[in-house]
Parts: sequence; C-alpha cells; structure tokens
Amino acid sequence: MSDFLLQLSENRRARRLIESLGLPIPMPTRLRRATGAWEERPLADRAIAAGGAPGATLLGAVAKTLVRAGAEPHVAGDAGLFRELGEAWGRPPHLLDTGALPEGTRFAALVFDAGGISDPAGLRALYDFFHPLAGAIEPGGRVVVLGRPPQAQASAAAAAAQAALEGFVRSLAKEIGRKGATANLLVVGAGAESRVEPVLRFLLSDRSAFITAQPLAISAQVPAAGEPPLVRPLEGKVALVTGAARGIGEATARRLAAEGAHVVCLDRPADDGPLAAIARELHGSTLAIDITDAGAPAAIAAHLRDRHGGVDVVVHNAGVTRDKTLARMTAELWDQAIDINLAAVARIDDALLAGVLRGGGRIVCLSSVAGIAGNLGQTNYAASKAGLVGYVDKRAAELAARGVTVNAVAPGFIETRLTAAIPAMIREAGRRLSALGQGGLPVDVAETITFLVTPGAAGITGATLRVCGGALIGA
Repeated sequence: MSDFLLQLSENRRARRLIESLGLPIPMPTRLRRATGAWEERPLADRAIAAGGAPGATLLGAVAKTLVRAGAEPHVAGDAGLFRELGEAWGRPPHLLDTGALPEGTRFAALVFDAGGISDPAGLRALYDFFHPLAGAIEPGGRVVVLGRPPQAQASAAAAAAQAALEGFVRSLAKEIGRKGATANLLVVGAGAESRVEPVLRFLLSDRSAFITAQPLAISAQVPAAGEPPLVRPLEGKVALVTGAARGIGEATARRLAAEGAHVVCLDRPADDGPLAAIARELHGSTLAIDITDAGAPAAIAAHLRDRHGGVDVVVHNAGVTRDKTLARMTAELWDQAIDINLAAVARIDDALLAGVLRGGGRIVCLSSVAGIAGNLGQTNYAASKAGLVGYVDKRAAELAARGVTVNAVAPGFIETRLTAAIPAMIREAGRRLSALGQGGLPVDVAETITFLVTPGAAGITGATLRVCGGALIGA
C-alpha cells in the first residue's frame, strides 16, 4: 500500500507549493533506512555534535561509540576523551562553538550527556546545547540524550531534574519529526556504563528509523560475557520466529538470518507453502504447527532440542485480531485473541525454559501500541497485548540470573496487509498521527527485534520498546 503524501513530498516543486500556500497538509520526509547486514562503521564520516552538562560521566561511552562507529565528532566543551580515543581510531574531534556556528552547518546527530544534572536549574544545560543546534539537524537525523534513573538520585531535586529529561526528549521528537528525525532517551543505571555503546550505536544508526520519543533503560541486571560483536552478531545462533510466513514475522526472519542466525520459521500448517519458501531462501528450516494445539509447546521444544540442540532466540510474533465492540463480541472471539496472543506465549516459554532455551538467550514478544493506549473495538486484542507488557517485566526478573533477556516490541501503525484492509480515512489518520507523520514498515520492527536479541543488548530487559514513529497516543 503506497503513501501518496509521502510520494508527493519527494516532489520538491509540489512540497514548496503546498508549504508556501500554508495548506494544512502534512508533508512527511522519507525515512533513511539501512540495507543489508550490520556494518562495523555505521556512522562513517557523519558529523555528530556531542556535549554534556557539568558532572557528566557518560561522555567516555559516547566518545567510544562515535569514534568506533566511524563518526566525525564535533565536541562542545572539553574534548579530552574524544581526543584520546580519536587518535587511536583516526577520528580526532573538532571543537564546537555552539554560539558561532558557520552558516549551513548540518549534523547527522546530536548527543548530550545530561546525567550530571542534579537540580532543576541545571536543566538550562539542555537549552544551551540544543537551542543553537536544533535547526542544524539533517533530515533523517538523530538526537540522543543520556541520563540517570530518577529513583536512584540522592535528592528529590535531582530526581526531578532527571525525570524532566523524558518530557524534554518526547517534545523535541515531535518538533523535529517533520524532518524524519528522531529523539530518544537512554537512562543508564549504575554499573551499566559499559553497556551504552551497542545501544547508542543502534539508536544513532539508520536501523532505528521508526523509533522516536522513547525512553530506554540500560541496566547491569543481566550478566554478559565479553565484548559484543559489531558484525554478524548472531553467528551460530538458533532463532525461532513464530508467525514467520508473512509481514513482520517474515521481515524478522530475514533480518535474523542476515546477521548469521539459523532461523526456524514457524507458522500454521495452512501457510506451509509460503513458510517453506522463506525458509529455503534463508537456508533455515520450517516448523508447521498451530500454537493453540494442546501439544504444541512440547512439540516445539522437542523439535528445537532434537534438531538443533536447543535455541538461543525466541521471537513470539504470531498473533490475531478479532475485532468487535465488547457488546457485540462473542466469547469465542475473546478467547481466540487472548489464547493466541498471550496464553500461547506463556505455554511455549514454559516448555522452552525446561532446558531448551540456552543460557544468554533472548525472548522478544510482539505487543502493540493498542495494548498501551487501547483501541475502539479491540478490548480483547488490547488486553492480550497489554498482558505481554506485564509478562516480559515479570519473566525478565525471573531469568536475569541465567543471562536471559525478555523484552517486548510495541509497533504502532505499520504498513502491512492488515493495515491495508483498514478503511481509507482511518488508515490515513493512522499514518499521520505520529511525530514522523507516516506509517512504519515491517523491517522497522524487524530491525528493533534483531537488535534486542543480539549480545550487545544485554543491558535491556523487561522493557517494552515502541516502534511507532512517536505515535501521538499512549505513553
């Protein structure tokens, strides 16, 4: 399904005409997306402005990320850390005077360490850094602010200052979204500083195109071993993807395979044809089974144990919608949505956790913005997807000691066959009600899932990450 306004916006004459006439027509910017497998230097030769508030302690992680990813750092303030690392990696920093930017200066990203802000007055550092730079963000650019957990602060004033970062980032995301640019917040817990680089690298890359206005917590809760790989991070891993025959499941299977995983593609026996075709193309394997069958969890566990010696990655993508207003909904429609979307996930995990999911494993569940914000005619669907938010939070705490992370991804409006069937006016509204002013693609969700199942994502667990373009509903 094509997006007419997105296509129209790429015609410079049409865009200028609409903007000059002051017509209330949203003109989204086509998002910059990555193609192919992970690269060692995803930020190669991109100018990125970096700075920090007084007391910043995360600039070392920022400097390491930028120089190793190939960026050209432009540093406001003390550039010592960037200079030391830059010499080793051939990326010496440029000193940045935010009060005297040359005309036409543009940056691919802005990164600011706000972790040292300890009272409301200190928030002025945000204004001082971003005010002169906000207009210099390139189309498709990135903004990342780093902070600390408010609940871990020593005073109420410090907690308030750190909590304020979320409101700042969410609002900035809505201001720059018309340029196809994103803004996100990393909340770094004590002892998790060494885990910042992989997450920051992902958020600054073209693989996070549809993630914006989101806070993401990084912790040291889950043990992790060694330096995570920068390329082919899933080499030698076995991944199970349910609902893999089409849509987000198919896109996820493709991305996991591209990063080195052997993908076991699972879907209903009725979809065995397209399922087998995808598995052959990816040099993976198939498992045609209905996850609602009573024997499905045991059969899945046995297949993974006997054929592959276990599993490292589990992506619970299979799901259904059974939409009706509650007054008109049958008990059968209610039961189907709850069972497939939620109960089957728990049953399958119970079977896999009995010696099939390997230590250091990854579990990702597909929730939905509908589960966070609710939706007309979807009480059953929203309940099931909200249930997954609570599910991953609890499972994460239970499995942390085993080195296993459990997270959820909550897509917003994604261009799939399901959204293509929505009435035209509702579909158009769904596309525009976001900071980025457009729908996402299945690959946007797949990129996020792929990142969350890599070794470098060990610092993220129990999270529900929205891939919604900054949807103007929900939290």
